[in-house]
Amino acid sequence: MKFSTQEVMEVPADAAFALLTDFALLEQAAVRRGADVRRLDSLAEPGVGQAWDVTFAVRGRPRQVALDVVIYRPPQELVIGFSSQGLEGETRLELTPLSPSRTRVMVSLEMRPATLPGRLLLQSLKLAKVRLAQRYKVRVGQHIEEMEQQHRGAV
Repeated sequence: MKFSTQEVMEVPADAAFALLTDFALLEQAAVRRGADVRRLDSLAEPGVGQAWDVTFAVRGRPRQVALDVVIYRPPQELVIGFSSQGLEGETRLELTPLSPSRTRVMVSLEMRPATLPGRLLLQSLKLAKVRLAQRYKVRVGQHIEEMEQQHRGAV
């Protein structure tokens, strides 16, 4: 199953990529929302090979997700692979400069079943795909807006 959306940021492409790949800030945001984030690599600079183990609660049950950076091409593309109980997939960010101060950000999430329970989970999610796609678009839009505000505050 795949979800995708695109937004336009009023931020130059280099700055947009830097904001969207500020992994320390993303780790802090996840912890504030109640997740347990553990960094698995020892890389000093962002890039391929960065990995995390994240545990969080969904509907009262703990879930564990392993994340790793698969593609890191500033300022155009970032792909983060993930695997969880029965599911695997990737999140892809593609940035396209529209002008010196505007950038189109395309965000996609693709999930594939890795086990039979994962296949059953995806089947149940497909029943609510329209509603989930709308929520995905809203959440991505909110995150992009936060990044724009952060950029305006830093400039």
